[in-house]
Amino acid sequence: MMPVISKMYCSSSQKVLGVRRRPHVVNGGGFVVTDCSAQRVVFKVDGCGIHGTKDQLILRDGEGDALLLMRRKGGMVEALSIYKKWKGYSLNYEGSQTLVFSLKEPNSCFVKNNGIRISIEPRAAGNKGWDFEIRGYFPDRNCSIVDIRGNVIAQVGVNKEVEKLMESKDLYNVVVKPGMDQAFVFGVIAVLDYIHGESTYC
Repeated sequence: MMPVISKMYCSSSQKVLGVRRRPHVVNGGGFVVTDCSAQRVVFKVDGCGIHGTKDQLILRDGEGDALLLMRRKGGMVEALSIYKKWKGYSLNYEGSQTLVFSLKEPNSCFVKNNGIRISIEPRAAGNKGWDFEIRGYFPDRNCSIVDIRGNVIAQVGVNKEVEKLMESKDLYNVVVKPGMDQAFVFGVIAVLDYIHGESTYC
């Protein structure tokens, strides 16, 4: 098990989760995540759109309770840096926030494929300064979240039958490996969606 948000979001078996994008008029856009085997909503992501705040996203559980707040840092230092940094905070019932991950978004289009790296907080001593990276290209619905040893922990793709029916990328699936925190995975996917100006973007 590798809990980042909570061990209750880690499964002992591989999970295939379906993602359906929402129109911008609903909670600022975002998407809904469904467990394909149980046919139930497990997560919802609220985008920033007309109801939300720019550079801020919220991951909720199937009941609508907020689990994770993703916020992009701003300021002059960020403007001069080659990276923009996102912070992911877990939220408890009292409303307190705990930093659980950081994601570096490249400021330049030249750092297209290998530029996005994620580090888990608090930092572990002796690692490379990051724990996961994105390989592939999210807008093509063909990318993976890979750990520091090169193991794929989650894979974004499009079911071939669905692809034939739909020209748009409004419906895709994510395969999450056993033991991996699904809430963390969809927090990262929400940030990727925003970075590429898709359903969560203002």
